[in-house]
Amino acid sequence: MTSTAIILAAGLGTRMKSALPKALHPIAGRPMLRHLLASCEAVFDRIVVVVGPDMQAVAAAAAPHEVVVQHDRLGTAHAALQAAALFGDGEVAVLYADNPLIRPDTLRTLRDRRSAGDAGLALLAMRPADPARYGRVVARDGIVDRIVEWRDASAAERNIGLCNAGVLCASATDMRRWLMAVDNANANGEYYLTDLVALARADGMNVVAVEAPEGELRGINSRAELAQAEATVQGWLRDSALDAGVTMTAPETVFLSADTIFEPDVSIAPNVVFGPGVVVRSGAIIRSFCHLEACEVGPGAIIGPFARLRPGTQVGADAHVGNFVELKATRLGAGAKANHLAYLGDSDIGAGTNIGAGSITCNYDGFDKYRTTIGANAFIGSDSVLVAPVTIGDGAFVTAGSVITRDVAADAMAFGRATQVDKPNRAAEFRAVKLKSKA
Repeated sequence: MTSTAIILAAGLGTRMKSALPKALHPIAGRPMLRHLLASCEAVFDRIVVVVGPDMQAVAAAAAPHEVVVQHDRLGTAHAALQAAALFGDGEVAVLYADNPLIRPDTLRTLRDRRSAGDAGLALLAMRPADPARYGRVVARDGIVDRIVEWRDASAAERNIGLCNAGVLCASATDMRRWLMAVDNANANGEYYLTDLVALARADGMNVVAVEAPEGELRGINSRAELAQAEATVQGWLRDSALDAGVTMTAPETVFLSADTIFEPDVSIAPNVVFGPGVVVRSGAIIRSFCHLEACEVGPGAIIGPFARLRPGTQVGADAHVGNFVELKATRLGAGAKANHLAYLGDSDIGAGTNIGAGSITCNYDGFDKYRTTIGANAFIGSDSVLVAPVTIGDGAFVTAGSVITRDVAADAMAFGRATQVDKPNRAAEFRAVKLKSKA
């Protein structure tokens, strides 16, 4: 039997005040929808995402999973019903893209609790520190009687700590039948998913609540709630990194992405940001105030402080990237060093090469990008400008202050400086003229 997750992602998210669809707002560098998809992929056989009209970006983010369109936004039950033909023959769970932090174990518990045999419908519930305006789950002896929205709840019902998280699970047959039976006899004229609780109870079936932590079940409808979710995920990611053998002197100041990969014995100083797509190998040291994105740091390498590694960068074993050095689409060989004040873009730099302070690769002419190739054990003197495309051979020496526009052979020494000219007494004359003009 096929288990299916239906993810509702048609919401516009007007409270986010953004042109970006709510489901695509990122948490730890990954869109909300992709967080929930990752959890569902670990539990369900099939995933279907329901999007609104003209939401091609959300549909693209859902790939490779199936997508259906809710052309008219008539409520959550109506949205789930659009996927009814794809329910399959097993368990069906309906989830929300703006409730993205549910972990696989929680979804697995929900599915298994429903299929245990004594419940027609299972739902996720939580006990938030501040129940606020959440719908309350009214239960007796472990069986859910009904869900009461806050605005409709009595004083006694508002004192109930168990709150509805919105996620439901039932057999495909029951889910389809109940969705078709939901009516829109309410103030908003919409078809609500929560009505399935009453329909299941009317059929004489038990409804059970599966409790999970608030951090997993918190919905995201505003920028403030997005920030709270970010804090939750960052806490999870830091704990996971520490458990994996990473040293962080001040974990609360280190920001990770959902896909950041660390090998054991990595050391991270305070105030470091990891964008998506970063791999850091064993023994590497990341010093303070570095920013890394879509790059790989080799074993034993030292990065920073104040370094930036941009997409496509690979730093080799035991290489050094120092303060105020930026690398973009650059391969820095094993043991190579760029210790201060350099920009190395679109470059291949051999093992053991030294890049002097103030050196840059000129990789862009306003229209196209060009690569610079520097061989092994070369020396690039301070304040050198390498105008790509250009190749510096193994063991070559570029003298300080050079502008290099032609290839340099292996073991050659290149001088790319203008001839120095001194004008005797010219400085004193210059000062005298300036002082007279100011007087």
